[in-house]
Amino acid sequence: MGVDYYKTLGVNRNAKDDDLKKAYRKLAMKWHPDKNPNNKKDAEAKFKQISEAYDVLSDPQKRAIYDQYGEDGLKGQVPPPTGGASGFPGGAAHFQFNPRSADEIFSEFFGFSSPFGTGGGRGMGDAAAGGSRGGGGPFPGGIFGEDIFAAFGGGRGGAEASARKAPQIERTLVCSLEDLYKGKTKKMRISRDVMDSNGRPASVEEILTIDIKPGWKKGTKITFPEKGNEQRSLVPADLVFIIDERPHGIFKREGNDLIVTQKISLVEALTGYVVQLTTLDGRSLTIPIDTIISPTYEEIVQGEGMPITKEPSKKGNLRIKFQIKFPSKLTPEQKAGIKQLLAPS
Repeated sequence: MGVDYYKTLGVNRNAKDDDLKKAYRKLAMKWHPDKNPNNKKDAEAKFKQISEAYDVLSDPQKRAIYDQYGEDGLKGQVPPPTGGASGFPGGAAHFQFNPRSADEIFSEFFGFSSPFGTGGGRGMGDAAAGGSRGGGGPFPGGIFGEDIFAAFGGGRGGAEASARKAPQIERTLVCSLEDLYKGKTKKMRISRDVMDSNGRPASVEEILTIDIKPGWKKGTKITFPEKGNEQRSLVPADLVFIIDERPHGIFKREGNDLIVTQKISLVEALTGYVVQLTTLDGRSLTIPIDTIISPTYEEIVQGEGMPITKEPSKKGNLRIKFQIKFPSKLTPEQKAGIKQLLAPS
């Protein structure tokens, strides 16, 4: 039979049109001469063989003659039988095989001839240069390496290659400060539409697991790829959960630090005060302060703030601020007493 076009494309003799397209697309990308600059001559030969095989097998008339008479039948080298060949008047000998150029077939698939930005190889035709030089083609300057597959939907074939991705779906995930301090696993139940085996939408429920890491901040995003509704001609959207922080009754967060404000009297500010706190993980802290507490004073306790996600062994600081309650009025006797106590010696 000479050249085995089925073997060239790597398909069986019962291959359907979609099988042929898939095989050609994969091999054409692999053996395009511009993809093989160090082995261009052999790549050109292989590329032309692949293109010729696809040209023959994708055409019902050519394929019928090839299946019955082989390569010689396509070239008109078989004597015509009396009743004609495979139903074609005049027999295979009268069939004119005019193979299309490899360039033309490649352009039919991808819309341009030289996707790798080199301006086309020897014998590949002028269309290659026009498709990649000077920014005139669909990819100015060309694209290189395996990135070519990104241009066609990450290697998907047929309709999938041109499918657009639906815009991402964002949902807020509110967490307590305790959750963000200690970490927690949350289970999220979602309902979405998927296409059943008949191409009809069907609603399904899924449980998504989110492992909240100690120290995560407001605005942290957790992405579940393609968990949106399935729609025709669209790649499902990514589902994105965005962390939000529920206000806490005692602590306020600033970056990796925790801030707490204590209300104290003027006497306590002047004579000393003991801070008693319960931490976010349930520990009791006792912090004695012997210095005079001014309205701007801030006590800093190292390592008692929020965990640092990227450095799990470290934490921010606890910053204690004070709100001093001054008396609304003093009696003459109290004023005199204070003056006497505070008078410079």
